[in-house]
Amino acid sequence: MKPKRRLSASVDANLLAAGAAAARSGQALTLSAWVNDALRLKVEHDQRLQALKAFVEAFEAEHGEITSEEIEKATRRASSRAVVVRSVAPQPVRGGRRRRGAR
Repeated sequence: MKPKRRLSASVDANLLAAGAAAARSGQALTLSAWVNDALRLKVEHDQRLQALKAFVEAFEAEHGEITSEEIEKATRRASSRAVVVRSVAPQPVRGGRRRRGAR
């Protein structure tokens, strides 16, 4: 197990309540575990952003600055290839009559 250190921090009340609720409901072992996980996720997020920044800087150093037009074109191309993965719940039929024997 990794060594732990105590932390004293001021936290927004709604975030503290969310963490406490997660611990009560079993989504987290404890509030401390929930906070630890949140901090780990933040570190990983920041590392990914730094890697992306380094990639874009290296790309632009080799190929020139990415233009707004190129970004717009890539966005349109990605949108045209997108696949919907969530479904829309069927809407109830209004004003229709039920057939005899239909449940």
